[in-house]
Amino acid sequence: MRLFAAVLPPEAAVAELREAVRPLRDDRLTWTAEAGWHFTLAFMGEVHDDVLPELHARLERAAHRTAPFALRLHGCGHFGDRALWAGAAGELDALRLLADRADAAARRAGVPMEQHRRYTPHLTLARSHSRRHGDGHGPGHGTPLRPYLDALADFEGTAWQVDTLSLVRSNLPVSGVPGEQPRYETVRAWPLAG
Repeated sequence: MRLFAAVLPPEAAVAELREAVRPLRDDRLTWTAEAGWHFTLAFMGEVHDDVLPELHARLERAAHRTAPFALRLHGCGHFGDRALWAGAAGELDALRLLADRADAAARRAGVPMEQHRRYTPHLTLARSHSRRHGDGHGPGHGTPLRPYLDALADFEGTAWQVDTLSLVRSNLPVSGVPGEQPRYETVRAWPLAG
């Protein structure tokens, strides 16, 4: 199973972002379906079934050690010319701590994780159609993101209480239909207890 730990925004936050993004949606970018709007905490990739019991136990422990905290959708940003995202504001230290704990839980359960980097909270809104060159870090020739960034720069969502750590399965497209997006399903969720 392709898995990741995540914080899922509540429907009210999704609705606010939907209204902010609606006038921007065009076919120059590939827009992420709302069902895919989440803050990834730790991406695990393919996880073998025999690791799941230990992973579940360690993620439950991570959630139990973390107190609920306030978060809101805030502004936007981008990764090069490849992706447009909405950011977060509020108790970001608590969000980063939860991300670190989820990453550590996966490592200790035996999931081979990529190199740990400072966590950048982001919710992916759209991706460029451009084909990446070489390693993907060179100059791309995608859609300029500046108009979208300018339009979302002042976006401020209403704060909500993050009270759940979710383990989400990503089901990659299999139909071959252009533009088909991954489907996401929450396989387990644990309350934050602190």
